[in-house]
Amino acid sequence: MTKMTSATETVTEATPVKAPATPALPDAQTVTSVKHWTDRLFSFRVTRPQSLRFRSGEFVMIGLMGDPDPKTGKQKPLLRAYSIASPAWDEELEFYSIKVQDGPLTSKLQHIQPGDQIILRPKPVGTLVHDALLPGKRLWFFSTGTGFAPFASLLREPETYEKYDQVIITHTCRDVAELDYGRELVDSLKDDPLIGEMVGEKVKYYPTTTRQGSPRMGRITTKLQDGSVFADLGIDPIAPETDRAMVCGSLDFNKDMKDVLESFGLREGANSDPKEYVVEKAFVG
Repeated sequence: MTKMTSATETVTEATPVKAPATPALPDAQTVTSVKHWTDRLFSFRVTRPQSLRFRSGEFVMIGLMGDPDPKTGKQKPLLRAYSIASPAWDEELEFYSIKVQDGPLTSKLQHIQPGDQIILRPKPVGTLVHDALLPGKRLWFFSTGTGFAPFASLLREPETYEKYDQVIITHTCRDVAELDYGRELVDSLKDDPLIGEMVGEKVKYYPTTTRQGSPRMGRITTKLQDGSVFADLGIDPIAPETDRAMVCGSLDFNKDMKDVLESFGLREGANSDPKEYVVEKAFVG
């Protein structure tokens, strides 16, 4: 917060009239912190619009202005759907992103610094919300890569622990270092001043890698189908009477997970029609 304040003061002193009244970008929010986890992954936090209300697990459109048109000189915003990784009660907004060197947006976004501004359209939507699931006893979060982001929000949401006796978060990445963001967050849950006591022993974390060697290798879809995930965790297999699930990852992963979950008897739900599992259709990465 100190960095953000000092950065804001510097800008204000340099442009005492324009800074408060005229944001450099439409729907502008200020970057407060950035952390690079690997050469492919980073997270950042930004100020939260006072009017923004969202449910943990939803996403918004964020971005930057694109390069000027060679002919007209005009710039258009480059926007992409990003799950909000912070919970609904947080005073700031957190995001978790990949870096694509030739990507129209992430090639620029990966270079943001505290004090910079991004575009944030304050219209949250999404299917990875508690309202889209029927009541159950055990909740599964299935993620690959930066698909962990909405679950970073839901894992810090009190409602998650009020509604479920057990929460299982699976995270599959290529390399061990790509698991760090999720692992650190899960490790911090018990010490969280708001939800620490609620978390207790409810959370089980199940990370796997598909390329670099680690204690658990392989795709989570395979481990569900062969039953090894249940044996490893010492729990009963998934059943529609007790289990609910949320899925967020690549398009191929989402499709494969739908097939696996439906093989256990779970049905896909939506905000308007709650069932046993939901998939975030807007997310790719």
